[in-house]
Amino acid sequence: MEKKNKSSVLQWIVLFAVPMIVVLIILFNFSVRTNEDAKEAVSEDMLHSAGRYAKELANELETVSRAVGSVCAVLEQDQTFDDKQVVELIRIVADCAEASGVVFCDSEGNGIDEAGNKVSIGTEPYFEELRFSESSFLYIKRDDDEAQRSILVAERVDRGAGSFMVLYYPVEKFDSLLSEADLAAGAFLALVDSEGRVLSSSGSESRLLSGGNLLEAVQSADSEEAGGIRGAVTGGRQGTGSVRMDGESRILYYAPLDKNQWGIILGIPQSHVEKLIGAQWKNTKGMLISLIVVFLVFSCFTMVIDIIGRIRDNQQKKELENKADTDLLTGLNNKLATERKIKNYMAQNPKTQCMMFLLDVDNFKTVNDTLGHAFGDEVLSTLGEEISSIFRASDIIGRVGGDEFMIFLKAVSTPEVIRKEAGKVEDFFRSFHVGEEVKYAVHASIGVAVFPHEGVDFETLYKAADQGLYKAKRRGKNQLAFYDDKWGATEEEETVD
Repeated sequence: MEKKNKSSVLQWIVLFAVPMIVVLIILFNFSVRTNEDAKEAVSEDMLHSAGRYAKELANELETVSRAVGSVCAVLEQDQTFDDKQVVELIRIVADCAEASGVVFCDSEGNGIDEAGNKVSIGTEPYFEELRFSESSFLYIKRDDDEAQRSILVAERVDRGAGSFMVLYYPVEKFDSLLSEADLAAGAFLALVDSEGRVLSSSGSESRLLSGGNLLEAVQSADSEEAGGIRGAVTGGRQGTGSVRMDGESRILYYAPLDKNQWGIILGIPQSHVEKLIGAQWKNTKGMLISLIVVFLVFSCFTMVIDIIGRIRDNQQKKELENKADTDLLTGLNNKLATERKIKNYMAQNPKTQCMMFLLDVDNFKTVNDTLGHAFGDEVLSTLGEEISSIFRASDIIGRVGGDEFMIFLKAVSTPEVIRKEAGKVEDFFRSFHVGEEVKYAVHASIGVAVFPHEGVDFETLYKAADQGLYKAKRRGKNQLAFYDDKWGATEEEETVD
């Protein structure tokens, strides 16, 4: 039964392993896809954040541009304004836009500012670009002074020979807007032009920003990633890429400003991005672990229930087999079971010396006739109970006839052991009595044969034991006789012979 249980467990392991492997493969593929989905979700969130900041700056520029455009529209409609009135208009624009300066000039750059001063910007390096540029926005940095960084917001006025309204919008205003952004620790925001120049920035200091050109810094660190970011910047589309520079690992997210090919780059430490991905993946990971645990518990529970069921079936089967093998009166093996078990042992141990006792209760018919069949049954049941108690549990004892019993002793190694076991049986019947009030002495005639000397199979050994039994009856009953008397002789008697 133990082998069957082991086989059952092995079968369950095999049956369990195949679906488990399939489930693990499915869950692994699902986890990979989910992890990729988490990465995409985080990337979309970051690009959305960069786009939101870009939209805020674009709205700010659009507001300033509309203010300038409104004044230009007034000047176009009424050509009678004198310089004093023009100064008043541009002063209003400067105050509303909180500009660092406003200039109204002709096509040569000569004009007046918001204070009414005569100015000329025709010799400024940016003026030629302003004249021929299709964009209303230019970034300038005068005299290499950080405080003189401005964004020019220019509108053409069809007044005279082609005039310009030029507003100097301080970049510090953008710095202030960017600094209000809710950034993660170690993150930065940068406003860049199509060449990667950093026009404005806020947040954490970074080597990527310190040189003034973010794309050049990325190029020196990782040319492949620089190409990806440059493509996004110059193409005016959203994009992302990772870069590592001097131990600094960041993920860069670009969103276009829709103004003059400028855009916002959001730089997030890679460790923070991985933490965000882990948070997205955490719930799914917990769910996958729960599914695996539930699957394992269910499989193990099913396997245990099946094994317990099989054990119970085997126990019931064994109980039925025992009932089928058991003599109901004595509780010993019946004839068929006794014969089968002895044959099996002989086949498995053909060279092991054993003893077969064949005993017959003397005058049993007289017992039944004089004392009754009930007492006769008591004799047989008591005999079966007590004689089985003097031998090993591994020995085979059975009732093979009405008053005939068979005892098969396994592994009796020497003639001394054979004589000792034979003497044990004889002593048993010298003291065997049945009955409570009146003790009735029960005797038996016993024949003994030794395996494999007197028979190498059951039939031959049984005949030899039966001949020993006949010899005992012929000698007067109530005694034991060997098929071969040499087994009963002592060493001294064997020497005399």
